[in-house]
Amino acid sequence: MNVEDLVRDSLRELAAEQPPAVPGFADRVLALRRRRRTRRLATVAAATAAVVAVAVAVPVLDSGRNDVRPSGVVGRNGIAGHPDQSPPRELIAAGQTALAAYYTWRTVPQTEKQTEKKGSSERTYWLLDPGTGTYVKDSRWSVVAVAPGLRTAAVLERHLPVSRIGLLDLATRKVERWIPVEHPVAGLAFSYDGARLLATTYDGDPDARLKYQSDKGGWVWGPTSGTSTRTGFYDVDVVSGKGSWTGVASDRDTLARADFSFSRTGDQVYAQVLGKHDGTQQFYDLDGEKAAGPANERYLRADVDARLSPDGRLAALGLTKEIAPGKSYSSIRDPRTGKEITKVRGAELLAWADDRRLVAWERVTGLDEPYRPRLVLVTIGSDRIVPLSGVQKEMFEETKGWQPVFVRR
Repeated sequence: MNVEDLVRDSLRELAAEQPPAVPGFADRVLALRRRRRTRRLATVAAATAAVVAVAVAVPVLDSGRNDVRPSGVVGRNGIAGHPDQSPPRELIAAGQTALAAYYTWRTVPQTEKQTEKKGSSERTYWLLDPGTGTYVKDSRWSVVAVAPGLRTAAVLERHLPVSRIGLLDLATRKVERWIPVEHPVAGLAFSYDGARLLATTYDGDPDARLKYQSDKGGWVWGPTSGTSTRTGFYDVDVVSGKGSWTGVASDRDTLARADFSFSRTGDQVYAQVLGKHDGTQQFYDLDGEKAAGPANERYLRADVDARLSPDGRLAALGLTKEIAPGKSYSSIRDPRTGKEITKVRGAELLAWADDRRLVAWERVTGLDEPYRPRLVLVTIGSDRIVPLSGVQKEMFEETKGWQPVFVRR
């Protein structure tokens, strides 16, 4: 594969199928300089490995791998966008991916005192109704992971960590099965095929926050410091409801919230760690031992959600180039060598729509203004973008910005 082939194929498809960008959009877009994510140092905390069978006492809920796609109007080339909606009220989708949910967050103090130092950052979710193609608020859950197929979600109740995992039918909004666990859980992720569920275990709340006095004299919420409470992970078969727990020792590079995710094949797991570069990831085998990582994922970044293309031949990496007055570009690389193949429009690559198109955040405000992006569809080999959502209010302000959750449909 080379740049010429990608450009030729992409432009041919674009000319035949894609609608034009919104008039004047390029003139309104300004360059992005992504904020670095909050880092936290942690000291060593040991965790012992153990295996536990997960009991299931109610009927099995399907993993969602063979579920039908949600209802809703989908335009040509599989695109459903609503540039006038932020946050979205109706289905956003492109190609193989859809916005399965989104959430906002806010810090909740443990007491009503203004200077109380302890709190917790809590999420509120809006989940896609597969029957109506609309997003419906569901404030019962602290963490939600949606399975491929957009019919089933794994959920955790409030006040993390919790002692059971729910499997929710998105159509009925009913929990069809509860899976009890011996080690409390605070993070969830499905495997690429939706057959397995990875649940990260913690001894304490990974979203705990402390209140600090700012230089200006006010009080602001910030991350805690100290030991990470992560202890390991459960690997659960969704159909049978059975799984085992593996202990993973934390070290000084473990973040406060460092949820595990499956590799593409599911043979390993990985989590973001504190490192020399943003998005540094550490792989582990299923026995909890550190590993080099799969050959096609070693050069990826934990903070770039898109990762591998559906065919596995391309890797989505981070922001590499800004051109005033309003264009940002991210790197597309060979996943096995890490060598850059080309660049694609977009500041933060979120999900692959197919092997040449991706959903991304793209900023519409200047570098001296609050960060305000919108969801867009970008294509390798083209400078054109297709807006999918309205503009965020302020993405990094609590209770204002909404965070998308994309899933293969």
